[in-house]
Parts: sequence; C-alpha cells; structure tokens
Amino acid sequence: MGSGKTTVGQLLATALNYRFFDTDAVIEQVTGLSIRELFAQSGEAEFRQLESQVLAELAPYTRLAIATGGGIVLKRENWGYLRHGIVVWLDVPVGQLQARLQTDDTRPLLQDTNPAAKLQALLEERQPLYAQADVRVSYQAEETPEQLAQRAIEQIKQALKPTS
Repeated sequence: MGSGKTTVGQLLATALNYRFFDTDAVIEQVTGLSIRELFAQSGEAEFRQLESQVLAELAPYTRLAIATGGGIVLKRENWGYLRHGIVVWLDVPVGQLQARLQTDDTRPLLQDTNPAAKLQALLEERQPLYAQADVRVSYQAEETPEQLAQRAIEQIKQALKPTS
C-alpha cells in the first residue's frame, strides 16, 4: 500500500506495450463502490473474494501489467494466478510508505488509531510472501516512478534470461 504499484504498473505497461489493469479500479468499476465503501459495507473478506475473482479473470491473458492490492498475496490460490506472469515486488521502506500515506484517508486497513503501527504490522505479515516474487525492485531515495519502472524492466529482463 503506497508503494506505487499503479503508477509504476502503468509505466511498465506503456514501456512494454501491454494493457494495464489495477484490480482495485476493476472492483470499483464492477461494484460501483469505492474500496473504502466496499470494506465498510461488506468487509475485508468480501473484498478479498472479489479481488481473487478479478485476478482469476485477468491471469489467463497475455501482455498485461496488473497492479494488485498488497494483500492479494495472503490467499494461496492467488499465487497460482500470479504465476501466470512475472511477479514484481516494489520494496519501499516503511518510513517512506508512512510519509506517502499520512494524509490518505481512503485506505480501509489504515483506519486505525495508530496507522503507522498498523502499516508496520501489515508489512511484517506480508514480507515473507512478497519475498516470493520473481523480481524485487527496492526503492531508492529521490527516485522517480519512471526511474523505478526502468529498473524494474531491467530486472525483469534479467529474470527472463536463461541460466547457463
């Protein structure tokens, strides 16, 4: 959350001449509700189910870049869908994420008395799963989304090279 998945995903899609989808945006379009409203009305479990359905629908297609919610890695079935392509983890330090998200009141999971602690707890829970990604792109201070996307492309190329 706040790592830049949508922004970098759009840049990757453009650079690779792929179509781009953001699972949250698809869910909002289909339900007519914002993610925050969906969480409030139906809860996280319903959101996660919709997220899995969207990913399942998109996964078989080729030449797509898909930005997912950070929690998509929590369901084992989603890894089967994710593995239809190359999984890229945008690894951003928690302090940077906190700075990016401090004024963002649209994130249901951060509607907490201590959003910084909640964000840290979410990252601690998810990092072992994120580490299963094919490519890990670590954020560097003052790096633009364009620079991050370019580094991601280079690392994806390396991941695709056959080993001798």
